[in-house]
Amino acid sequence: MTHVTFPSWPDSASQLIDVATGRTPADTIIKGGVWVNVHTREILENHDIAIAAGRIACVVPDAGYCTGPQTRIIEALGRYMIPGLCDGHMHIESGMLTPAEFARAVIPHGTTSMFTDPHEIANVLGLEGVRMMHDEALLQPVNIFTQMPSCAPSAPGMETTGYEITPEDVAEAMTWPGIIGLGEMMNFPGVSNADPKMLAEMAATRNAGKTVGGHYASPDLGPAFAGYVAGGPADDHEGTCEADAVARMRQGMRSMIRLGSAWYDVESQITAITEKGLDPRNMILCTDDCHSGTLVNDGHMNRVLRHAIDCGCDPLVALQMATINTATHFGLEREVGSLTPGRRADVILTSDLKSLPIDLVMARGQVVAENGECLVDCPHYDWPAHARQTVRMGKKLAADDFAIPAAPGANAVTANVIGVVENQAPTRALKFELPVTEGRVQATGEVCQIALVERHRATGQVTNAFVSGFGYEGPMAMASTVAHDSHHMIVVGTDADNMALAANRLGEVGGGIVIFKDGAELALVDLPIAGLMSDSPAAEVAEKAEAMMQAMRDCGCTLNNAYMQHSLLALVVIPELRISDLGLVDVRTFEFIPVTEPVS
Repeated sequence: MTHVTFPSWPDSASQLIDVATGRTPADTIIKGGVWVNVHTREILENHDIAIAAGRIACVVPDAGYCTGPQTRIIEALGRYMIPGLCDGHMHIESGMLTPAEFARAVIPHGTTSMFTDPHEIANVLGLEGVRMMHDEALLQPVNIFTQMPSCAPSAPGMETTGYEITPEDVAEAMTWPGIIGLGEMMNFPGVSNADPKMLAEMAATRNAGKTVGGHYASPDLGPAFAGYVAGGPADDHEGTCEADAVARMRQGMRSMIRLGSAWYDVESQITAITEKGLDPRNMILCTDDCHSGTLVNDGHMNRVLRHAIDCGCDPLVALQMATINTATHFGLEREVGSLTPGRRADVILTSDLKSLPIDLVMARGQVVAENGECLVDCPHYDWPAHARQTVRMGKKLAADDFAIPAAPGANAVTANVIGVVENQAPTRALKFELPVTEGRVQATGEVCQIALVERHRATGQVTNAFVSGFGYEGPMAMASTVAHDSHHMIVVGTDADNMALAANRLGEVGGGIVIFKDGAELALVDLPIAGLMSDSPAAEVAEKAEAMMQAMRDCGCTLNNAYMQHSLLALVVIPELRISDLGLVDVRTFEFIPVTEPVS
């Protein structure tokens, strides 16, 4: 694999000095703009940016002395010059796209640096899958920094993944050129209890001088939280309220507040800055999970930035949270995150700091997008055949595989039901009384059936339980091989026949998302790479994703971004209830509980 190499500052320093002093002409000059300085939080009119070797040589009121016959002049025409936007925590796989197509989708929105954790593919293809993502990332014309996944499985003993990540894997990855740190440490009980494996992974990262990512998905801010922070994670994106953000920042962590396709956690936490008045240096904006439809129709980090401003944040403070704060956190403040000498020339021209239209995007000194159009090639990795053949079910499923038996003689049961919460990752632990017909428990009313179909080792295993909150009506089923984080297959439905049809269909196409209603296929998003991603353009995937979401609505679902809720139903590190291949998990206690109990 041939990587795109970008000259380091030592290799460029002599040229930058010569341009800054006028001894050598600049490659490019952005002329007559308003310099937004995120170091000092100033807006400085009538400035030029001189660029050489893909980096900023100087920012001065008049760079005419740096101009030569071959210098390219870009007229800013009084527009604001702001740094390229940084996403501090995200999963490319959630966009249903490969790194190349994800980059192509977000470049016109002004995202020039991404800090990505490919733990989705790690669960399917292990270290090899991470390397494939890493290698494609390094081919791109923008900065995609990779965090080595830390937790596959996310909660040992609670699930079975396709592969497991070991401390030895982490130590090896720390030697790769594009690895920036350790991905989110989701096994927060393991860290709080000083699990040797978790400590070894974090030690390998710290010994390499890199950042340990956090994921503390618990409302308990007592001793367990104190132990987690002491263990070493440097940031966290799982907060949902102001108290969460405050607690993390007070303990020296970066509070990453997210606006993804389904997670709306900015408004409830940014008040720590806008109302409580805390220092904003330790708050970072991120997306976590954005599907292709959001990227194509709504934006990426520009969407998050606009939202933060709409929530009352000063535009310059919000911009810091999407640029210099992120770069500093990962030790890259001398590379990205600001428009100052020596940094990569990642520049956005915009006419307004609040509505943030993205007029022009430059990355590493090259114009990569203008007026919403990507102007550069985003090269693809040559994904091998075995990365496209990962759905191994072992057998063709039938309706009987989705039956939930009741105790002999029972007319009804009390079911432990996963309760979906709109716009949030946590679920609720609910109880419903459900009827029994011919010895089988029936999903009725607002309760649907959920099944996890094992798809890594061809065992033919199906684990069944119940879920509520989707509002589905009539005989239907939705199946997805995107099922964080184990990425088995999740099937939710009101009818066992349709559930079998949906599951078998994904086996045929090699993974993705499909919806059946009354025995007919309504929508299919084929995701052949690891059952998680497509290498088709984002617009094509987004069109299929929109058809899928419309099909969900046609089946009675009114939840905002219900697909993201579906895809997280097996995420056994976020409370309260989840399903795994081993059973129904109460994440509050990390114990398995029965799907049904006798009626009390």
